[in-house]
Amino acid sequence: MEMATESPMQPPIKGQDALHPEGQYSALAKWFHWLTVPLLFGALATGPVIRFMKDDAKMPFYALHESLGLLILMLAVARLTWRGISRPPALPEHLPPLMRRAAAGVHHGLYAALIIQPLLGFLTTNAYGFPMQGQTAFLGFIDLPKFMEASPGLANVLHWGHSLIGWAFPVLLAAHIGGAIYHHAIRRDGTLLRML
Repeated sequence: MEMATESPMQPPIKGQDALHPEGQYSALAKWFHWLTVPLLFGALATGPVIRFMKDDAKMPFYALHESLGLLILMLAVARLTWRGISRPPALPEHLPPLMRRAAAGVHHGLYAALIIQPLLGFLTTNAYGFPMQGQTAFLGFIDLPKFMEASPGLANVLHWGHSLIGWAFPVLLAAHIGGAIYHHAIRRDGTLLRML
């Protein structure tokens, strides 16, 4: 007579409850995410218009844009550090492999841009000879060290890199937001709820 064997129990999904069937990110990870959103949209909104500003208004715009960028950089580093300490819930098993790869690609692209873009911007202003001091101090009152002497050639190269990533951001954000809406409105799974 054969004994019935029980299937091994699946480990619980991190943060799973009635409102989050696919699990959820930690409260701190959610704060990092939602604090980044307005900062990023502020930086994206101010960046392209600086060149069109009159000289008397240009410096405050630079200060705002650069301060937003450095805050984004700090949050991105904190997010990645926390992600290493508190692993997020795994992607649901029902997602097809192509969706998993697309989600990973967009997330990696966003994280890379959130770190590289502010660094390029910061180095660009230094190379142009405008370190974040005086009128363009961080948050308007914190002077940061000058990291290099003015170098117009280097500044031009850095500026192009900063601009290219700046134009890539809307594409990455459209893919990220579009994916979240697709999961919530069409697939009707709990993917979006993981960050709410």
